[in-house]
Amino acid sequence: MKKVLLTTTAAVFTAGFVSAGDMSMSGAIKLTYGSFGTGELAGAASDDFTSEADLDIAATSSGGNIAMTGTLELDESGTAAGPVTISTGALTFTYDKNELGALTVTSAKATSSATVWDGEGDSYGDYSVAFAAGGIGVTYTKDQESSDNAMGVTYAAGALTLSLTALDETTGAVDTTLAGGGAAHDYGKGDVKTTVGATYVTGPYTIALSGDDQTDQDWDASVAMASGDTTITIAADETEMMSVGISYTNGALTMSARQEFNNVSSADDETEISLSYTEGALTFGAASDSGQSGHYGDEAETVINAAYVDGDVTIAAKGTDQDEMEVSVTFAF
Repeated sequence: MKKVLLTTTAAVFTAGFVSAGDMSMSGAIKLTYGSFGTGELAGAASDDFTSEADLDIAATSSGGNIAMTGTLELDESGTAAGPVTISTGALTFTYDKNELGALTVTSAKATSSATVWDGEGDSYGDYSVAFAAGGIGVTYTKDQESSDNAMGVTYAAGALTLSLTALDETTGAVDTTLAGGGAAHDYGKGDVKTTVGATYVTGPYTIALSGDDQTDQDWDASVAMASGDTTITIAADETEMMSVGISYTNGALTMSARQEFNNVSSADDETEISLSYTEGALTFGAASDSGQSGHYGDEAETVINAAYVDGDVTIAAKGTDQDEMEVSVTFAF
């Protein structure tokens, strides 16, 4: 009788374990030397070593009509839950606190906050519900704390794609890290607008139009022509700003250049140039954007980088026109 009971119990536990779905782990260990800023925020005054360790444990359950995925994220700052998704058929629910980019506001430099902001855009959407079927896609995203939300609808039929986005960032992201504690709307309000757009592809040409319903309406129009390895794009917007861009890809080499002109303020005219080259384990890149003057780190006006891959170890180096430099060695698994 004991043997029968033990065998039955073991079978039950085994069945439960098997039906739990699939599990995988991935991560990286990184050692960095240097000092790199971000956005409008400069890096540390002196170069130094820093280390990072990340481990992601992902699990997927899809034994029935409902599939669920989730991730546990561990790093040097602690443990956190990653995105959780639940899907069935054409419907998908996603929860990822303050990580869904449909709601994004730009942080400002802080003078009284315990957290220093860098002037870059920050996501604050918490959950979304998405539906896709028959060429129609609908996504609704919301922030729990502020009730700000965004809804996007797309429809694709052959060469034509139509889109509509209703955005309500009336409150803005909530940050509770002000000096002295307490909740505060540190980021300020975002946009409240509805934007409609259309994209049409005919032969080598892609034509795109969009516009919103704000009192001071914004609109964008562009035409891109692809010819072999080269694509040329001409665009304009409501400020009468014009731009011409060209991109070229040939094997290991990718180059692009873009010029903005006729801005309301001539000082806002921009020149953007980038180059990337990959040969075996070696990658080299350089980018310059005059519109990023005064910024730091990867958002600096000029960024040069190089990387070499040896098995599962990557050695990388990068520098900017702000006299910043960073060298890192990363082991990914």
